[in-house]
Amino acid sequence: MEIKKIAIITAGGDAPGMNAAIRGVVRYGLAKKLEVMGVFRGWWGLINEELKSFDHRSVSGIINQGGTILKTARCPEFFTEEGKQRAFNTVKKYGIDALVVIGGNGSFGAAHAFYKSHGIPSMGIPASIDNDINGIDETIGWDTAINTALNAIDNIRDTATSMERVFVVEVMGRDCGLIALTVALAGGCEEVLIPERKFSIENICHEIVNGNLRGKISWILVVAEGTGKAEDISRQITELTTLETRQVVLGHIQRGGRPTAASRELALRLSKESIDCLLAGQINKVVGLCCNKIVAIPLETAIQKKEIDVEGMYHLIKTLT
Repeated sequence: MEIKKIAIITAGGDAPGMNAAIRGVVRYGLAKKLEVMGVFRGWWGLINEELKSFDHRSVSGIINQGGTILKTARCPEFFTEEGKQRAFNTVKKYGIDALVVIGGNGSFGAAHAFYKSHGIPSMGIPASIDNDINGIDETIGWDTAINTALNAIDNIRDTATSMERVFVVEVMGRDCGLIALTVALAGGCEEVLIPERKFSIENICHEIVNGNLRGKISWILVVAEGTGKAEDISRQITELTTLETRQVVLGHIQRGGRPTAASRELALRLSKESIDCLLAGQINKVVGLCCNKIVAIPLETAIQKKEIDVEGMYHLIKTLT
């Protein structure tokens, strides 16, 4: 199948570096003589015909911006037969040959379902702060999100030490605790609570009290949002230890901000590779970095659950406490 016209979609949660990826796809695609369209508000845009032709100037001045100029939205309607049919009608109406989907696990699952039901080819560019794409080392936006959370934890440690307090810091991670594990390790935190691992609040409080008796004056626990609420855990610690405990919810601050150099570079390299793969006849794949090399893996592989060394990372955090 000859690819002459592509459309870019950013779907699911936004991630720093998405705009850099959009810029790369548009400008490299145009250099390869492709027509490029942008789809607004994710899969909603295909259902409701929210599209626009892009030229070189359409993506000027966005490489350093967080978020996505194409906007993004959750779209449960896309997973209905009617929703996919309306999206298919839009693709055919505008003469689109392939989609470039910039997003995470859910976005790629939708792209895979669209191909299976209506035969629309796509190429995935992984952009997610969760870094949850199977078969690759790092997603666009991961480095930025981790550094944003780490900067906050560094600041919290200053006041935790000064005020001699326990802090519970809640980070994103509904189903995956990789953000929490990484920032807890890099931030020198004393404990981390994640969905993949059971914990005992009584045992944690016992460690805190023993540390306090040995002269340890501060304690930082990182909790992934899928494990529990910082407010609840903080209250339990205070009740069981009588030590003053404070909670901080970083929330969506982790999604925003200017992308780091690493996030931008990865976005631009993968955007080029996505176009090259499409022009070479490779479809329904995800391009990503693996062992410092760019690879293309099948969508159905990319959406499988990513294995992380939970016990190894947790043991290291506790060993270094």
